[in-house]
Amino acid sequence: MATMTPAVALVSGGLDSMVSAALAREAGHPLLALSIDYNQRHQVELAAARRIATALGAERHVVLPMDLSVFGGSALTDRDIDVPKDGVGDGIPVTYVPARNTIFLSLALGWAEAAGARDLFVGVNALDYSGYPDCRPEFIAGFETLAELATKAGVEGQPFRIRAPLQAMTKADIVREGARLGLDMGLSWSCYDPAPGGLHCGTCDSCRLRHKGFEEAGVADPTRYAIVPPAP
Repeated sequence: MATMTPAVALVSGGLDSMVSAALAREAGHPLLALSIDYNQRHQVELAAARRIATALGAERHVVLPMDLSVFGGSALTDRDIDVPKDGVGDGIPVTYVPARNTIFLSLALGWAEAAGARDLFVGVNALDYSGYPDCRPEFIAGFETLAELATKAGVEGQPFRIRAPLQAMTKADIVREGARLGLDMGLSWSCYDPAPGGLHCGTCDSCRLRHKGFEEAGVADPTRYAIVPPAP
C-alpha cells in the first residue's frame, strides 16, 4: 500500500479543528498541525491546541506568531471591543477577524508546499456557526483554485486539496463524530471570552453553539462553564 502524504491541519484548539485534524489522521495522513498565535483574546486556546496535537500524535506542531491585533477590527483582537453575549444574531458579528481564514490557509499552504503535503484540513462549518463569510463552501472552493494558481506545485500539475470535512455538519453532528473517533473533547477550547478560573464564559456565541451541539447530540458536555449556556 502506498504511503500517504502528510496533511497540514489547522488546529486552533477548538472542537471543530480537533475533529477535522482527527479525520485527517483517520484517513492515514501523517499529521502536521499548525496553530496561529494572532494575539487573540482567548490565548488559552493555544494551550488546548498543544494538548490536541499531542493527543492526535502529530509529527510536528508549529505555533506560528502573527499579531493580528496590530490591525484590530475584531472583538477577538481588540480588547476595546466587547465580545457579544446576547446570542447568535443574523449579521456577521464583531468576533469576525478580517480575512482570518484566508490568512491562516495561506500560511498552511506555504508549509504544505515546503513539506510535500497536498492536503490541507480546516474545521470550517457553514451550518451551526456565527455567519463568518470565510466559512462558506464558496470560499473553500475559491481558495483551492487560488492554491493551484499561486504555487510552484500547482502550476506543475500537483494541485492542493482543501479538505473541509465538517462543512455540511451541524454542531451536533460534529460532536457525534468526535465521539465516534474516540476523542477526549474536553481537551478543546471554544470560548471567546474566558472567565476566571479557566472556565468557558457560557454566554458568547461560541459557548452557546458548543453546548447546544453536545445537548442535541446526546453526549455529555465535558466543558466547565461559568454560566450554563442559554440557547444560541
